[in-house]
Amino acid sequence: MSSSEDITTGPVIRDRRRIDPATGQVRPSNRDPDQPGQAAGSAQAADTAGPASAAGETVSGGRRPGRHSAGFGASDPATEEALSQLAERTADLQRLQAEYANYRKRVERDRAAVREQALANVLSELLPVLDDIGRAREHGELSGGFKSVAEAFESAVAKLGLTSYAEKGDAFDPVVHEALMHSYSDDVTEPTCVQILQPGYKIGDRILRPARVAVAEPGDPGGSGGSGASGGGNASETGNAAPDASNQKGGTSPQEAPADGNG
Repeated sequence: MSSSEDITTGPVIRDRRRIDPATGQVRPSNRDPDQPGQAAGSAQAADTAGPASAAGETVSGGRRPGRHSAGFGASDPATEEALSQLAERTADLQRLQAEYANYRKRVERDRAAVREQALANVLSELLPVLDDIGRAREHGELSGGFKSVAEAFESAVAKLGLTSYAEKGDAFDPVVHEALMHSYSDDVTEPTCVQILQPGYKIGDRILRPARVAVAEPGDPGGSGGSGASGGGNASETGNAAPDASNQKGGTSPQEAPADGNG
């Protein structure tokens, strides 16, 4: 190859700058179709778009590339069986999770019930001690070291949830009160606890021992007896009036008889 041919067929330099350095204007964006870079890009794009269009895989159509062409369609028996097994295993796991949650709730509920029952049994045995402390306080015998021990004991059982109830003047409730004495009074308008014979104790809403009280109801028990007495008084007055009338009548007849005889 001669030197003249080398000069003629040497490297070709193309100016691809957007701004023309001579005029300072923007060059047009369309390029010559004979440029190798554009031709290569067009050919590569055509090669890339060809298989996709042939397989019918488009993103806008919502179809996943390469799935149906590879033979993994929704109508495949193996795929349907796998999906069925997946749904079955998922349902089994959900059922097991629900059963475990119910088991935990039941265990916690049973544990709380057992604790409450055990606590109630222990505190029920300590109620006579509290009664003795209360009677000693009422008689002024709670003093010295015994007073400190009693207060510490009452504070300990209070921390365990034991509370006493029933006050003088409370309305009588047969659910939480036990009536040992009964009377009538004009000072009350409903059945009322007028005396607390023994306080009641409870844990939360559970009654360990009902309060033993004396109950007074409104009204006068002698009201009916008074009416009977007044009725008896009227009867006696009527009875007394009848003999007087008979005596008066009988007294008149003897007086009139001699008059008739004299005549």
